[in-house]
Amino acid sequence: MLLKNLLAAAAMVATALAAPTEEKRQSSTRKMQWFGINESGAEFGEKNFTGVYGKEFIWYDLATVDKFIAQGMNMFRLNFLMERLTPNSLTGAFDPLYLGNLTQQVNYITSKGAYAMIQPHNYGRFYGNVITDTSGFKTWWQNVAAKFKDNSLVVFDINNEFHDMDQQVVFDLNQAGIDGIRAAGAKQTITPEGNSWTGAWSWISSGNGASLVSLKDPENKLVYQMHQYLDTDGSGTHAECVSATIFSERLQVATKWLKDNGKKGVIGEFAGGVNSQCIAALKDGLNYMGQNNDVWMGAIWWAAGPWWGDYIYNMEPESGVAWTGILPQIKGSFFGSSAPSSVPSSTAKPAATSTSAKPAATSNTSTGGSVAKWGQCGGIGYSGATSCASGSTCHKINDYYSQCY
Repeated sequence: MLLKNLLAAAAMVATALAAPTEEKRQSSTRKMQWFGINESGAEFGEKNFTGVYGKEFIWYDLATVDKFIAQGMNMFRLNFLMERLTPNSLTGAFDPLYLGNLTQQVNYITSKGAYAMIQPHNYGRFYGNVITDTSGFKTWWQNVAAKFKDNSLVVFDINNEFHDMDQQVVFDLNQAGIDGIRAAGAKQTITPEGNSWTGAWSWISSGNGASLVSLKDPENKLVYQMHQYLDTDGSGTHAECVSATIFSERLQVATKWLKDNGKKGVIGEFAGGVNSQCIAALKDGLNYMGQNNDVWMGAIWWAAGPWWGDYIYNMEPESGVAWTGILPQIKGSFFGSSAPSSVPSSTAKPAATSTSAKPAATSNTSTGGSVAKWGQCGGIGYSGATSCASGSTCHKINDYYSQCY
């Protein structure tokens, strides 16, 4: 379990990096505003909600952010758990270490001119129970948004993939999240999600379309987030895709809904296996979105992260199968004729597997050979630097992980 009494870590919030005022992207060549990646791992070990860092969950290697940006990506959807951020209750205090790591990720990404999407991967649940306390959920989001309200490149994702819930509860939680974020004074984009795993292909049949169209935002900055996989059941658990046109086919009802109602949308998760039919389907669907970029803001691949190993959709640089097998094939669908250069393949560095307890340490080390604040400085299996940069010292969190703060 993460420590909860490290008061000194609270000072992290006051030292958050200022985001650039203008995104550093090739906006003139983009077919859609966002081309992104899901960073997944901080939500791992969901059966132990609070978890042990480096053993049951992991944060993301900041060095890979630069590699994704070099390939043209400008959106990072950061998956994490609400229970680890506020372990005591929806309205409780933040865990300073978990908040510190989340903030470090956000600050690094946005300092590069890319967007960071803050995304509680909770399926509308807290400690396994469907959230019905809309007031508490509003407070949770108000507290979170207050930490990031001054960073213009932050996007708020209300909750990942509501499912098997009363539709009114899904509406109420989305509206409560919107209200909480705005109550904090945050004015950035918000992405509400729908019931039934927020599927694009089921957006109408699930009742999401009829219900969520009535969500209100005083800033008028809602971008409806939908997910779409290309296998038979749309679960994203198979390497095979139904057909070479299945992606665009499954987007059509959602596209019509967005156009009919004057809304914007984003595909927050999509993927297909490394095979010719899936690659054709991915290109076809992304090209369809680009042709309808009056309503589609972009798409975010599922997934990357240090512990994905041989996962069928793994895009972690540089050993993930999708890094070499998918990314070079699909990135042209996001750009005009001046797409970024090809993905390098001659210097592949294996990613940590899911059995490893060693977090990626490359990005935590400063140029002087010491570890930056909030970086790892020790633990079983760790072989990196153990001295901390000036202003912080190495503290043992558990046998697997020590951190500078």
